[in-house]
Order: sequence, then C-alpha cells, then structure tokens
Amino acid sequence: MRLKRGLLAPIMMLLLSGVAQASNWWNDDWSSRKKITIDTTATGVAIADSIGTTPVLVRLHAGNFQFAAAREDGGDLRFIAEDNKTLLAYHIEKYDSLMGEAFLWVKVPDVKPGAKTSFWLYCGNGSSKLDAGVDAKGTYDSETALVYHFNERNAPAFDSTGNGNLAQNAGVTVEGSFIGSGIRLDDKTVLTIPPSPSLRWLEAVPVTISTWVKLATLPANAIILSRRDGNTNFVVGVENGVPYVEISRAGNIQRSPPLSPIATGSWRHLAVVSSQATISLYLDGEPVASLHASLPALNGSIQIGGENFSGELDEFQISKVARSAGFIKLAAISQNDKGMKLLTFGPGEEATTWLSWLSGGYVGVIIKSLTFDGWVVIGILIIMSIISWWVMISKGSYLNQVAQGNALFMQTWHHISSNLSILIHTDLEHVKTLGGRIDEKSFRIIRRASIYRIYTIGVEELRDRLAKDKQQGASKALSARSVQAIRATLDGGLIRETQKLNSLIVLLTIAISGGPFLGLLGTVVGVMITFAAIAQQGEVNVNAIAPGISAALAATVAGLAVAIPALFGYNYLLSRIKDATSDMHVFIDEFVTKMAEYYGGENEENVVTEDVEKH
Repeated sequence: MRLKRGLLAPIMMLLLSGVAQASNWWNDDWSSRKKITIDTTATGVAIADSIGTTPVLVRLHAGNFQFAAAREDGGDLRFIAEDNKTLLAYHIEKYDSLMGEAFLWVKVPDVKPGAKTSFWLYCGNGSSKLDAGVDAKGTYDSETALVYHFNERNAPAFDSTGNGNLAQNAGVTVEGSFIGSGIRLDDKTVLTIPPSPSLRWLEAVPVTISTWVKLATLPANAIILSRRDGNTNFVVGVENGVPYVEISRAGNIQRSPPLSPIATGSWRHLAVVSSQATISLYLDGEPVASLHASLPALNGSIQIGGENFSGELDEFQISKVARSAGFIKLAAISQNDKGMKLLTFGPGEEATTWLSWLSGGYVGVIIKSLTFDGWVVIGILIIMSIISWWVMISKGSYLNQVAQGNALFMQTWHHISSNLSILIHTDLEHVKTLGGRIDEKSFRIIRRASIYRIYTIGVEELRDRLAKDKQQGASKALSARSVQAIRATLDGGLIRETQKLNSLIVLLTIAISGGPFLGLLGTVVGVMITFAAIAQQGEVNVNAIAPGISAALAATVAGLAVAIPALFGYNYLLSRIKDATSDMHVFIDEFVTKMAEYYGGENEENVVTEDVEKH
C-alpha cells in the first residue's frame, strides 16, 4: 500500500496542476487568451459619469493580436467576462486575417467610471464542429433601436440590432472608412429609413442619435439627418462647419447655440441626446451645446444626408433612451483608433496544462514530425508501460499484505501452545480460549498471509493422518513416513505459493527486454523514412533532417522510458518475493520440527488434544 501511494503521488500532482490551470481557464478547448482592460481612471481616459452596460469596439491588428493563433475567419473567437465564466455577446464587423485587421463589437456589462473593467479574448480552437459564437442582436440592449455598420457593399444598410430597420436605398460604400467600411453621401444621394414601431418618437421621448461624420465640403447649410412629419421637423446639420440641432413646430424654429466649426477631411463623433426638456449636442464625446426644448412627436421616415451634404458617415446608431455623458464619451473614445489609453491589451497567454505542454515547444515539434510507423511503435510501448506499471503497483500492494501477514503470523506462531491447530479456527473466541494472543484485526491480517495457507495445509494433513490412526486403533503418534509425507505436502504448497508470488512478473521482464528493442526498431524505420524522403526531394539541409531524426529518436526514448522503471520495479519485487519465499521455508522447517516433537513416535506420551480430534 505504501508503494501504491508513492507511485500515485507524482501522478496526482501532475493531474492537480492541470486542474488548477483549468480552474483559471474558461475552456480547455481554447489554447490562447488575452486580457483586455477598459481603463476609465486618470491613468487611462478619465470618465466620471455613469456608463453601465455598453457595446465596445475591439480593434485587432498585428500589434495586439496574433492572427495565426486563431481560425482564418475568426470563428473561434470568444469574449469572456473577468470571472472567466460569463460568455459575452459579440459580433464581427470585419475580420481579415491576411491583412491583420479586425473590428469586433463586444457587449461589456457594468462598466464603471473611474475604474478598470477587464474581460478576456479567447482563441485557438481548431475544431471543425465549433459553432459560430457571434450574436449581433445580443450585443446591443433592448433600448438600441438601430445600428448601421455600412458594410453591405453598396446594398441597403442592414440593422444589426435585429429590429429590421432596413434602409430603403443604398449609398456608395467606402472601403477603409473610419471603422471598416462606411458610406459616402452627397446632395443627390440620401439614405431613407422607413417608419417602424421601434423608431416611433412620442412627445418628449428620450432618444440618442450618434454617428461618425467626415465633411468633404463646408457649405452654408448641410443636412446630416432630418425627420419631418407635417409641419414638425427635427434636423441635425452643419452650417459653415458648425454642427447644430434644430426643431421646428408650426414655423416656430429652435436651434442650438453656435460653437466652433469643424474642419473638412477629419472624422468627428457627433451625438444628440434628447431628455425630457433638453436636447444636448456632443462632439467627440464632450457636450458642446444644448437646446432647451423637448423632442417632438414624429413617426415619418428618417433621412440620412440631404441638402448640400457631401461627406462620409460611419457607425450610425439610434437608441430609445437618453444615454449618459459617460456612455457617449466611452463610445467616442473607444471607437477612435487613437483611444489606446482607454482600451489596453495584456500579453498573450497560452494554456499550460500538461496536454497543451505536449503540443508546444520542442515536444510539439517532435510530435508533429512523428510518422505513422513511429506512432504505432510508441502506441505499443505505451500499452506495455501501462501494463508494467499496473503489475508493479498491484504486485507491490499484494507483497506488502503478504509480508505484513507473515510477520504477524510468525510472531503469533511462536507463542502458541503445543496444539499446532489452534490458529486454524474460524472462531476468534475459541482461539483466545486455547491460548492464542490475537485480536480480531490481527486475525484477519494473518489469514491473508502465504505462510498461513501453508499452515492450514499442514494442519489438515496432520488431522487426516491422526484420524486414520485412531480408526485403526493405532497409537496417537506419527511415524517417520507420515512426517515425510506431510513435509512433501507442505513443499507442494510452498511451490504453489511461490508461483502465485511470481505471477505476472514475466510481463516486467518482457518490458525490460522488449521495450528498448521496439524503440530501436521505431528509430531505425524513422531514420530510413527521413533519408528516403530527403533523397526523393533531392534537397539536403538541417531543417529538413532534424525534425525527422528527432522524431525517430523519440521511439528509442519511449522504449527506455518503458524499460527503466520496469527494471527497477522488477528488482525490487524480486527481492520482496525472495524474502517471502525464505519465510515460508523457515516456517515449514519449524512446523515439521514441532510436529515431530509433539507427535513423533519417540514421545508417545504427548498425545493429541481433544480439540484436534474434534475439529
């Protein structure tokens, strides 16, 4: 039992190390991960206003992500919350592994101001049965009514929220826009969004509209967005480069106060937030103007672009809630390719379980270079190793039990009375009555001893011969011939017990002698195949030879790994078997001597007790 615990200890430590890693890893099927942190503290980008759950743009490029570690289409990407348990909804706007560029939108829950919020990006699952993890609709909350990424390639803009707010016509798609692709509009091209229940505005209803805009010209008045219903109008435009919000009810016009103009050719984040009695205008995440008015009730179509507008738009969104200033600022900065202080990427991490260790580094190179014949040889050696370890553990445990039982039996044997059959009783109380110094636990241990089994053989032979002599009216003494016959029977029991002790040991000798030869066979065949492949290609270099040779030598290493433990275990078990065999020889000599002493013909006054005759 001690041997068993000693062998299992390192195995358990190895397995527990894998379990510890697994507890800190979302799923072992994914081999790589990277931590992404949203830092709204002063060290990142200070945001003091509330934010909450928000979709965050994750820009991947060669500088912060290894595209070779993921699938070509990004289908194995998964975003997990910092607890390494919660799966975050996300969807892909663009993923180009060849160019090393990707834009992904991730729904990050409960982003707090003045704090750091982290989540994990996992990749590296090559399973062909892997389901797509994208969920565009789940990326946005129920208050988001419309999201246009403008990546439809000159087709009508598609609503990513799942509300079905599809544009009626298409603009000109611009590849390589601010975030992926965008749309180009002019005074002749207007994008029309038809009315829908999710876009219905009631009087003073909260609404948030945001988009990225790049002006090509600065006309006197350009319309970016408008919505008209009878004589009620809502307009977001630019006058001589100055953004504004305008509301018109029955000819009564209200416009936000002027601010600094914006330049042409640069992308700016523009947002309009309508609360119950105030409409605020945000530029690049900062509030720049406000209009003390409520949003009018409107249910007509929405026009994107219009009179005198010439430029590009990207990431157009409408929400049925007044987003907080922190929400707007986070969106403007995180979506900007210059907002690297807000969104930071940690170093890449690889799974470090024992299975992943086998697939990486030098070991990974050797495994990948193994040929079919090498795998066959190593597979056979693995089976041999499992069998040899099983033999060593089981046989070591059995020998421990035998040694413990033999020692306790001999200790008890030396204290028994002249009745040689006292220990053959199954009734413990009767054993104690006859003078045995033994408790119940010790009695169970003794009955598992190999000497005890030989002892029972001797006692049975002694009973039979004394019983026959009694029936024939002979003296209750044993003749020399009877003693020799009993001795022969004990020797037979000794041989059977020795065979039992040596059973399965031959498997260790097979592992010791056969393991290295099988490994050598695998190495020779692997080297032959490697050189044959080089000769066929007609090209000799170290990079072509080294992997094949190293993989071929792995078979020899595997053979030695089978033989060396088996050799040590064999020698250890053999010494234990010799000890047990010697104990049995000693006991047989003692038993025969004591039997001749008490029941021999020269000492006939020592007759057998009543117990022997009745048992």
